[in-house]
Amino acid sequence: MTAPRLHDSLQRKLDTLPDGPGVYLWKDAAGEILYVGKAKRLSSRVRSYFAADVEASPKNRLLQRLIADVETIVVASEPQSLILENNLIKEYRPRFNVRLKDDKSYPSIAVTLAEPFPRVLVTRRRDIPGARYYGPYTDVGQLRRTLAIIRRLYTVRSCADGLPGETRERPCLDYHIGRCRAPCVGWQSAADYRRMVDDVVDFLEGRTGDVRQKVREAMLAASGREDYERAKEMRDALRWLERLEEPASVEVIGTGDADVVGYARDGDDAVGVLIRVREGRVVGREHRFLEGLEEEADGAVLSAFLVRYYVPTESRARRVVVPFPPDDWDALRELVPEADWTIPQRGTAHRWLELADHNARHLLESLRIESFETEERAEDPVYALGRDLGLNSVPRSLVCVDISHNQGRDTVGSLVWFEAGRPKKSEYRKFRIQGLGQQDDFAAIHEVITRYLTRRRDEGLPLPDLIVIDGGKGQLNAALDAMEKVGLGPIPMVSLAKREEEVFLPGRSESLRLSRRSPSLRLLQRARDEAHRFGLAYNRQRRTRRTITSELLNIPGVGPNRRRQLLERFGSLAGVKSASVTELATVPGFSARLAERVLSHLNGTQ
Repeated sequence: MTAPRLHDSLQRKLDTLPDGPGVYLWKDAAGEILYVGKAKRLSSRVRSYFAADVEASPKNRLLQRLIADVETIVVASEPQSLILENNLIKEYRPRFNVRLKDDKSYPSIAVTLAEPFPRVLVTRRRDIPGARYYGPYTDVGQLRRTLAIIRRLYTVRSCADGLPGETRERPCLDYHIGRCRAPCVGWQSAADYRRMVDDVVDFLEGRTGDVRQKVREAMLAASGREDYERAKEMRDALRWLERLEEPASVEVIGTGDADVVGYARDGDDAVGVLIRVREGRVVGREHRFLEGLEEEADGAVLSAFLVRYYVPTESRARRVVVPFPPDDWDALRELVPEADWTIPQRGTAHRWLELADHNARHLLESLRIESFETEERAEDPVYALGRDLGLNSVPRSLVCVDISHNQGRDTVGSLVWFEAGRPKKSEYRKFRIQGLGQQDDFAAIHEVITRYLTRRRDEGLPLPDLIVIDGGKGQLNAALDAMEKVGLGPIPMVSLAKREEEVFLPGRSESLRLSRRSPSLRLLQRARDEAHRFGLAYNRQRRTRRTITSELLNIPGVGPNRRRQLLERFGSLAGVKSASVTELATVPGFSARLAERVLSHLNGTQ
């Protein structure tokens, strides 16, 4: 690939780039920011986009075509470039960057720790300066139970007064019903109030053991001074704590505190999961879906999740468990120097990691199902497929062809028919491959298409609107050649390559890449997977028959008629092996002596 020609103004900027660490912003002709990146050395990293040997990926080619200007910001160190890159991506949300999806639909609990007399709030935004957030809570019932226990245990103020600057002459109703100790009129000191807020934070972070002990002591103290109403409140609060912990605590694995990061990805979809472990107990799970992942490596995606979601959090554990090394790992460890970053291979931490990864896979599967259902409701996949493939008519009926074999043996072909996007099993066909096709996938495809279309033509049967071949360009060309030799009019035909889910069309040198969430691709994948399943079942059946026949062939004195009699009577080779000598001797043509010989041979005693 040759280096693209640059505008003179952009070339001048590239010639004067600084050598140190920093952040660069690619812009288009209208000044819109396309991509924000970081670099140890700005000069070499930015120029690399236009090197002659740069990777010729579709994303890079498109970015190169759109770039009209670049802006650079120099910083003192690589960790600072990570922070600045994160802030700029949040502000501008460039189309070519990995981005965290907003999750504003779920509420969180905020503790306004920057205030002298902090409050505990429910919020769907995270823009309160100095606040510490807990959540988001996907279960609103759990959030309500959490707030109820906090209000029962602690006299946290609910007013919005700017304390201590704003004061009142007399306390509000909360003081009179025992819900606040009136710091607004100076009846509770800031130090005493802060100690109470520290207990609230411990409770929200999952350290409920100390909280339960304090509640138990308060209950006994109230009972000792015969304040039975307060003792009853503490008893009820203790029960609430125990009940609250049941849904919040997922599993107890080992001991200690840790933040465990799980990760799962499927194509352009990925999710990062944060499992919070406190005292060996899983007390919370948070997650973020990521978008804009085209051609990004897993290390870069995991790094984006850590920098943009985990690093800004305040309630971090000392131990951080990750599934594999993220990009910029050294810079990340400098950003969070107090943390011990580990990639466990065994032991308790590895079990935590398995739990986090399992959650990530579950969330990603849920996302794919939900998005597929939403898009499928919004648009008929059959119409979408016709549009995306550029067909002149809607492919209401399509067939998909697959070849299955067992290391070059028992090669079979399978063909499945889909009508209006759904399987029509009465039109399924299977083919026993003969001749060259037994060793050559292209020849096998050619044979299946030839036999199928010839029979449809000779019997006057309707033809499908679209033929899908499982494979790449070679398989597609073999099928096109077969269709031409049969002499039928041109039927639209495409192939689907499994590795990258590329769609190949006749006459096009480059493949068509559909979105992983596209209803069109989902329909093609479903047809391909069904053809593979159907073909695999036939291949397995052929292999089983061959194995049975070969074992029976080797028995002296058992010819074709006797083999048929055995299989008709006992159904399978396993049935013959499990039969007794007496049962075998009742088969026509078998004596007790021959029955003994058959069983001895099949059971390996001869």
